[in-house]
Amino acid sequence: MMFTGIIRHTGRFKAYTLGKQEMAIEAPTLASDIKIGGSLSVNGVCLSLIKKKKGLLYFNLSPETLTKTTLGSLRRDDLLNLEAPLTLSDPLSGHLVTGHVDEKGKVIKIETRQKGKRITIRFPHELSPYFIPKGSVAVDGVSLTISSVKNNHIEVEIIPITLKDTNLSYLRTGWEVNIECDIIGKYVYNYSVKNK
Repeated sequence: MMFTGIIRHTGRFKAYTLGKQEMAIEAPTLASDIKIGGSLSVNGVCLSLIKKKKGLLYFNLSPETLTKTTLGSLRRDDLLNLEAPLTLSDPLSGHLVTGHVDEKGKVIKIETRQKGKRITIRFPHELSPYFIPKGSVAVDGVSLTISSVKNNHIEVEIIPITLKDTNLSYLRTGWEVNIECDIIGKYVYNYSVKNK
């Protein structure tokens, strides 16, 4: 399954069920389009729809998802970035995103600019080989360009339309975000390490 990181829908987290083994979200703009068994990127995490009930969409949450992503710490009515899978007829406006989150990062600085915001995110050290200036990263499922890389953090610029169409406008210092590194960068790095 592939996504682009261009967010055209948002939804609201409503509840955990079965002791966080499932989550329910409200997504009126997508509810009629997604079928049982279909995939959806939820804050950058690829999930499969298991049921629809009373206008809500239900998804399984595996132990890995709860450990590696922010989906286990949501509050009722939190805004979620939603993206349906890429089809062969869709333009690739962002970059190739798999919905397989690498790790959680932490927002350590937010600067308001005349046009948009600049956000600094600290990431776990093991992700450092995958970030380059002007490279791509998905933050909570949103395709972004890396402005700079310094030690264990990246800086990204958030333009006004992205702030309007996603939940990134609500980010606060200290909040955790889902990070997916660029898949092409991961393959290139892995290949170069194995062929030294």
